[in-house]
Amino acid sequence: MKYKNIREEELKNKVGAEWFKQFDTTEILGNIDFTVFPIQDSLFGRTPLLWAEAKTGNYDVPTMFVQLILTIGKARTFDKTMPPAFLGAFDFKKIAFVPYINIQDIFYLNDFNWNVTPSNHETKEFKLIKERIESTLKQKTYIFDYEKDKKELITFIKNNVAKATTKSKIKIDKNNFIPIYLRWLEIVKPTIDVNWEDLKKANIFDNDFYLADLFVDDQGTQDIDDDLTIRDNLFVVFQNQGYKIAKENIKQMFDATINLKNKETYKQFWKLYKRPPIKEYQDYIIKRRDLLVPQDIRERKGAYFTPRIWVELSQKYLTDYLGKDWQDDYYIWDCAAGTGNLLAGLTNKYNIYASTLDQADINVMHERIDHGANLLKNHVFQFDFLNYDFSKLPTSLQDIINDPVRRKKLVIYINPPYAEATTSKTVAGTGSNKAGVTTDFKIKEKLNPIIGSASNEMFSLFMAIIYENIQGCKLGQFSKLKFINGSNFRKFKEFFLAKYEGGFVVPAVTFDNVKGKFPIGFTIWDTAEESKIDTISTDIFDKKGNFSGSKNFYGNLPKSINKWFVKYQSKSDNHIGLLSNYPPDFQNQAKVFIKIKPMARGGAIKIVGENLIPISIYLSVRHSIDANWLNDRDQFLYPNDGWKKDLDFQSDCLTFTLFHGQTRITSKEGINHWIPFTEQEVNAQNRFDSHFMMDFINGKNKIDSKSNLFESEETKTIKRVFSTDAKLVFDAGRELWKYYHSKPNVNANASLYDIREYFQGRNSIGRMNSRSDDEIYMKLIGELRHKLDFLADKIKLKIYEYEFLKK
Repeated sequence: MKYKNIREEELKNKVGAEWFKQFDTTEILGNIDFTVFPIQDSLFGRTPLLWAEAKTGNYDVPTMFVQLILTIGKARTFDKTMPPAFLGAFDFKKIAFVPYINIQDIFYLNDFNWNVTPSNHETKEFKLIKERIESTLKQKTYIFDYEKDKKELITFIKNNVAKATTKSKIKIDKNNFIPIYLRWLEIVKPTIDVNWEDLKKANIFDNDFYLADLFVDDQGTQDIDDDLTIRDNLFVVFQNQGYKIAKENIKQMFDATINLKNKETYKQFWKLYKRPPIKEYQDYIIKRRDLLVPQDIRERKGAYFTPRIWVELSQKYLTDYLGKDWQDDYYIWDCAAGTGNLLAGLTNKYNIYASTLDQADINVMHERIDHGANLLKNHVFQFDFLNYDFSKLPTSLQDIINDPVRRKKLVIYINPPYAEATTSKTVAGTGSNKAGVTTDFKIKEKLNPIIGSASNEMFSLFMAIIYENIQGCKLGQFSKLKFINGSNFRKFKEFFLAKYEGGFVVPAVTFDNVKGKFPIGFTIWDTAEESKIDTISTDIFDKKGNFSGSKNFYGNLPKSINKWFVKYQSKSDNHIGLLSNYPPDFQNQAKVFIKIKPMARGGAIKIVGENLIPISIYLSVRHSIDANWLNDRDQFLYPNDGWKKDLDFQSDCLTFTLFHGQTRITSKEGINHWIPFTEQEVNAQNRFDSHFMMDFINGKNKIDSKSNLFESEETKTIKRVFSTDAKLVFDAGRELWKYYHSKPNVNANASLYDIREYFQGRNSIGRMNSRSDDEIYMKLIGELRHKLDFLADKIKLKIYEYEFLKK
């Protein structure tokens, strides 16, 4: 058999390498086992070619496809990113393909419970899906045996997968036709070759062109011949690759066809959406053309506002949770509305309330209403939420809040300020200094005994007030995620006991005027159901809005890694270096380093032979994984004891520490005890002042009599044996040291830091340059970093195995 007796990960790697090597098979998309993408991006991003289920046993094809369909449906992946051209399923013997378009309707089943475990083949949902698709699979599936059908499989991939352009599109309904219009304004409208001012005089607007685009089929052919109501209500129609004015009293004035300047842009945009809209929503869309108001009327962009892409996505998540008719079934209150940007795209103005502190923002919203914004003036009001007096709310809103039944139908939908409440000048996120925020925090004094340090954050004050005074409502909010995994939010999590219902995270830099790499989340909570925040799983979207998987945030974490490594604090004065002591998360990664001289911040750990291995593990764990926007607040944790017997892991971490840039040992500050070679190995011009590191590696170090660390399994002196990957790092380092020592009159005791400084030099403000003019050096340092990256990849696996980080 082709791939028998191997693990699933190895199976996926082998299938990817052997059959799809001309594509990108590395992208992780939620819980989908295997994905295939083209290498190159198109104008609108990469279109997925294949999503597949992988199994190590010998499975029947329908069962594999049903599990894949349940996986996609549960996460609603088809709504979050473009669907692929094909779905696939493979095991150790065979691989099968089915065009996505042939089964896509299964994802739109009414009243179907997608919240089941896809791998449980005994649920009624699993059996129902299997029953629904088996006949389709028999007719539409292509199945290939890896060995018997090798040529046919290669040909199929070449002629079908490689050339695939997905026919699967996002369906247009009453919940997304406005967000699609807002995108259309940015992309399609500029390509229409017309004088918009002339059209406005005739009461023809851009939304008429958008409706013309909606009511054609996917070939751009008018699709309304059998529906006179829709045809009679279109003032513009799309035909013959251009637009024609159809309004009876003025069409003679604009007799010529209005052409597109860029037909390719138009074509690429509409490839994303299935036209015309779903039949049951067509009348609604025509009747509610009043909602298609240009964006400059919908929102006034101030210093801080919620980006349109995330407004649209958050409303989609609310739709998924509350149902397609949620805007009619629920009341909505944005109590930190600013100028109302978050409310763009909502349709039922009679159910929408908006409040903010600043009267100037109220004036802006009222002006927008005068120009067509979909809000009611008497539902838009000035209100200081943080110094709240609910008796000042509109009577209709009070009635909702005071009625326990109607309160459960209230959605608090907000992007509150993220500034710390201790001072109005403290900037901590996208909402800092946002208009509509009080600077008089009397409520902070009241809530501080209840939620502790969380009262320093404005967004958590909003959450606490909502939970205390409007319990029972639904809460959909943008915020940092520190209230889940932050160490200062323990008391808050004992107070805020709402049930998490879903959400997503995005890079903070996508919000205007935000600096820093961290996630901003949109999370949905049911305050009527009591549940302690433990672990929440969010979907991940990159800055372009592409779905890229899921991320767990943990509310109940064990002790931190800093509680672990302080056990190895030495009292000896004969230390070889000092390790800085900073908070145990990725945002403080750059502050974790080793030096000889004491640092400005106190509490550094003295490094001696007895604790060199634990300290090396600490530095390696903190630096083997790069900090990024997504892991910025992830906490490093107190490990299990597995590392103590893993000598290979210990030696890998020692190697990583010896050659990593955050080991900032320099002989200018004292004796360099960190040279990992003998003089003979690197052709040194003089004898080294210290052989500590080579003695340590060879197990020749003596226990310091002044050390308070007793010899134990993890501190005892032994001869170190290095893995193949570690040896490659040593080999690359040795060549660099030899090249340095070939130069005249160099410092025999130079550290890696000193060698880098020698070749790279410093700029006018004393900072080390990033490059050197010496090409040989650049090649050698590049090779060392390359080998170190390979070693880091190996260490990463152990970081999770020994629970220094949670997955």
